[in-house]
Amino acid sequence: MPTALNPYIGFRDEARQAMEFYRDVFGGDLTLSTFGEMHASEDLTEQDKVMHSVLVTPHGLLLMASDTPNGMEAPTGSRISISLSGDDGQELHGYWDGLADGATIIAPLTAAPWGDEFGMLSDRFGVTWLVNVTGSRS
Repeated sequence: MPTALNPYIGFRDEARQAMEFYRDVFGGDLTLSTFGEMHASEDLTEQDKVMHSVLVTPHGLLLMASDTPNGMEAPTGSRISISLSGDDGQELHGYWDGLADGATIIAPLTAAPWGDEFGMLSDRFGVTWLVNVTGSRS
C-alpha cells in the first residue's frame, strides 16, 4: 500500500455535524467512532464525542476528523486549507455550492488570471476550502 496524505480536521465538539455535512456535500460512506464506543475516556461528557471519523467518497476523496477531548486544548484557526481541483466543472461547482451553504465567501468561484476558475470560502465550521476548475476558460 502506498503512503497517503489525508486531511484530518480537529474540532472541539462539532466533528459529527461537520462530517455529516461533508457527506451531504461530497457523497460517500462515513464511519464514526466515539470515545465511548472505543472505551477511550471515562469522562461521561466525552462518550458521544467523535474519536475518529473517515469519509470516503465515490470519486476517491478521503477526509478525516475528530473531536478534541476536554482535557486538551481545542484547535483554533489553522494554517491549513483544503483544496479541491480538477477539470470536471459540474462536479466541482456542485461541491462549491454545497460547501457555500452557511459559508463566508472569501473569493467567489469565478474566472482566474491563470485561465481556470477559482474560489475560496470558509465553511460553516470555519474550515477554508479552495476550489479550482482547471482550464474552464476558453
